[in-house]
Amino acid sequence: MLAMGTLQQAGTNLGWLWFVIIGLILLALIVWWLLRRVNGTQRTASAEPPTTPRRDNREDDLKKIEGIGPKVEQILKQAGIRSYESLSQADPANVQNVLKDAGLQMMNPEGWIEQADLAAKGDWDRLQKLQDELKGGRRT
Repeated sequence: MLAMGTLQQAGTNLGWLWFVIIGLILLALIVWWLLRRVNGTQRTASAEPPTTPRRDNREDDLKKIEGIGPKVEQILKQAGIRSYESLSQADPANVQNVLKDAGLQMMNPEGWIEQADLAAKGDWDRLQKLQDELKGGRRT
């Protein structure tokens, strides 16, 4: 404001220039603030790492997998394996540990993973063909 007063005293009427400059500065600050908010929202939306398994609320009938009966299905679902997709992505060693903790040491989940993968893809013909080759969920 002192500079504006000095300009007016010097006989020039450039007071409007100061209003334009202040307006441009305010506009730049508003644009910067909006861009910062938009970028912050995008970072928050993608903050979840891609390796985090997707939460799937769907439950499938795991008993359709050769070698899985009602008791094993209940144990798997209690462990969070509720769908063909989640079973197909499960580590066989982890599934084996879940079964072992439940007192079922003689079971081998490796054949279940392959079957669950076909079921998750909806490839029921290939699943049936595979199950014809299995006995108790194991290759014969």
